[in-house]
Amino acid sequence: MRSLPDLLELPGHAPMALRLHGDKRAAAGRLVLHLHGGAFTGGGLDSGECLAQLLAESGALVLSIAYPLAPEHPFPQAVEAGYAALSWLHQQRARIAGPKAQVFLAGEEAGGNLAAAIALVARDRAAPPLAGLVLVTPMLDPCTASASQRQAQGAEVQCRFAQGWGQYLPNPRDAEHPYAVPAYAQRLAGLPPTLVLAGEDDPMRDEATAFARRLEQAGVAVRTALVPATGWPESLETVAEPCPCAAVVQGEFARFLAAPVPQPS
Repeated sequence: MRSLPDLLELPGHAPMALRLHGDKRAAAGRLVLHLHGGAFTGGGLDSGECLAQLLAESGALVLSIAYPLAPEHPFPQAVEAGYAALSWLHQQRARIAGPKAQVFLAGEEAGGNLAAAIALVARDRAAPPLAGLVLVTPMLDPCTASASQRQAQGAEVQCRFAQGWGQYLPNPRDAEHPYAVPAYAQRLAGLPPTLVLAGEDDPMRDEATAFARRLEQAGVAVRTALVPATGWPESLETVAEPCPCAAVVQGEFARFLAAPVPQPS
């Protein structure tokens, strides 16, 4: 379905550019809303192309959105805009991907944070239903002080992730809100089956795996994989040179999209 608008204009939200990836015939009714990385302040449809293509090549139709960026649009604007886009996509799902289409959420880096937050919003507002959640090197901890962050950044204190958090959450009290920092949410039960991918060399490795453990403890069906030699998140932003772990990641996506982890009985 190629008749989607290039720009999604929803009441109360900044216009969001759209890009559709994949083949409807190969997607088997799997429709993914994808959110790019960029530390909340940068990135766009081009920088998110690598992950969107990997998802599409794994058997899904993928709609990437260019959500509003900080500092012009601080929390909660990107979360609310993303939720509005998700609601719109759910309403359009039959037209885009077929009458039995299931909707997934996916994001990398800051987009992983937003995907988790939007899933919480959808749970709390009881709509729309989600078939699954995919978080790749998700940016979840505003403290940026984990062992994996220190290993990746060395002596550098003002890394782009810390700066991005500061611009996304200009009011320090915003960090107490579960939609701003899903890793701090007191209640994670009720989220859809989730795939969490982190790299062994990834600065967000520790916060990603810690979040996956919390999801599991909350009764969420979760699959976690640590991928070697990723160069994440920077390698995900280079379309001309696919991330070195593309085949492994595509395999994880394909298995999850074909059969999300079943909910525990």
